Amino acid sequence: MHKGRQSLFVVLVVTSIPETDKEGFLRNTADWDTAIAEHLADLEGIVLTEDHWEVIHLVRDYYQHYRLFPANRVLVTKLREAFGETKGSSIHLMKLFTGKPAKHIARIAGLPKPPNCD
Repeated sequence: MHKGRQSLFVVLVVTSIPETDKEGFLRNTADWDTAIAEHLADLEGIVLTEDHWEVIHLVRDYYQHYRLFPANRVLVTKLREAFGETKGSSIHLMKLFTGKPAKHIARIAGLPKPPNCD
C-alpha cells in the first residue's frame, strides 16, 4: 500500500438457499452446510447452541451410516452414550427442539422427513 492511500476491500458473500419441499426439508442432503442449518433453524425460531449442534451432528452421522433417521429411543440412547445422562433424554430434546423434535432436527440437519412424522 502506498503512503497516504487507503484501500478498502469489500467481500460480498451471496448464499443461495437450496431447494426444499413444501415442508421445508432439503431435496438434496448434499446441499446442507452449517450456514443452511442456521437459516433453517432461524425459520423455525430456533437459535442454535452447542447443545443443538451436538444433536445435529450426531443425527447426521447416524444418517450417513444407516441411511435413515434414528427412532426416538435410539436417538436418546445415542445421545446418552455420547454426552451423558442429562443430554440423553427426551426432555432435553424437547427443550432444544420444541413440539416435534424429530421433525425439527431432521429439517435443520438437512435430512429427509423421518417416517411416521406428520
